[in-house]
Amino acid sequence: MSNAVPPLLTALVDDAAVFPPGSAALEDAVPAHARHRESWFAPLIGPLLIPLADRDAFRALAPPGTAVGLVGEPAAVEAAIGDLPAGTRQIESPMAKRGEDPLPGIERLAALMRKSEEPRHWYLEVPLAWGLMSALDAVAALRAEGLPAAAKFRTGGLAAELFPTPVELAAVICACRDRDVPFKLTAGLHHAVRHTDAETGLVHHGFLNILAAVLAAADGAEPSDLAGILAATEGPPLADRVRPALDRDRPLWVGFGSCSVQDPVTDLTMLGLLDRPRPIAPKEATA
Repeated sequence: MSNAVPPLLTALVDDAAVFPPGSAALEDAVPAHARHRESWFAPLIGPLLIPLADRDAFRALAPPGTAVGLVGEPAAVEAAIGDLPAGTRQIESPMAKRGEDPLPGIERLAALMRKSEEPRHWYLEVPLAWGLMSALDAVAALRAEGLPAAAKFRTGGLAAELFPTPVELAAVICACRDRDVPFKLTAGLHHAVRHTDAETGLVHHGFLNILAAVLAAADGAEPSDLAGILAATEGPPLADRVRPALDRDRPLWVGFGSCSVQDPVTDLTMLGLLDRPRPIAPKEATA
């Protein structure tokens, strides 16, 4: 493993290049992912995420053993469960739309988990809306049963109401901590620090804010404390919060998907949390 990527940041960013807003073609995303896996920041990167429907195309394009995460509706997962690529490391599935009860979807995926003998992680995407706490209780019960279930939440989208406020996100982080439920995030986490997108005017969460908040939560902080961290808009103080924990394993937060893994690499490097190796200078010719 590269010394440039500390334990706290290992496997933080899943490669979601084929998903919006990047929307890369699979035939471009697969070789690009292979290059990421050979790069100095390779330990930072998790599996390539693809739609479940693209698994055959992935098999035709990817080198054997390429780690992949499949994203699809519960019914599609149920239909495809016996025909997944050998490198499948995780399955991610939305349990319900906003306003719908997520419990039936959770039980549907739980039935598949109980039958599965493969060492895969299952991320159950729950809307940050009605039914959230009951859903987290259900995921906690699955974990108590010994099943590899975790939660997944969306932190952005195409409309302002899809971005949870710092107070809402702080409450979710603490709810997961109190239930010992790991979680993954997706959507809107394009940069390290909370910021307003110049094109849309939407305020995006920063993944470094979330990392700092998760560390604080693991140390017993309350939602009000976390909300202040999540609302911060200055990078260096956040980096200073995180830096003492770089040699720790990351608690609670599995990571997030990004359509451009280069953006997190660039931000973390600029903030001094990733140390890009210097190229080795060629030896000078001697007489």
